[in-house]
Amino acid sequence: MEPIIFAYIGIGLMIGLAGIGSAFGVSMGGNASIGALKKNDEAFGNYMVLSALPGTQGLYGFMGYFILSGYLTAGMSWATAAAIFGAGLALGFVGLLSGIRQGQVCANGIAAIGSGHNVFGNTLILAVFPELYAIVAFAATFLIAATLPL
Repeated sequence: MEPIIFAYIGIGLMIGLAGIGSAFGVSMGGNASIGALKKNDEAFGNYMVLSALPGTQGLYGFMGYFILSGYLTAGMSWATAAAIFGAGLALGFVGLLSGIRQGQVCANGIAAIGSGHNVFGNTLILAVFPELYAIVAFAATFLIAATLPL
């Protein structure tokens, strides 16, 4: 196997896993919103914001590709390929799990708002905690890219 193939597998995992996490997370929020709309249809804006929040993990995976794409060359070394694979694996799995968990936090907040509780701000704050780890993984990808030779 050529080093570039190994690197592209890491890129694929990064984009794919982070995207899957976002898809699950926003689906959880969307499903909770449908149920909450039956009880309180005036809070749709809050539901929409909370439902969309887990979508950011997929964007981090996609942005990670742009950070690493300049290092994807036919003559790359195995060390560079391994660094790209590792960054992709890390960001992909963190995006997968944080997107799902953030979706669960948002879905619970949406259900509470639908029941008449004023918890939008609190839910937003609590939903940022799983997001923090996706941001850390994205920052690590950026730092890994900064150490790679051109």
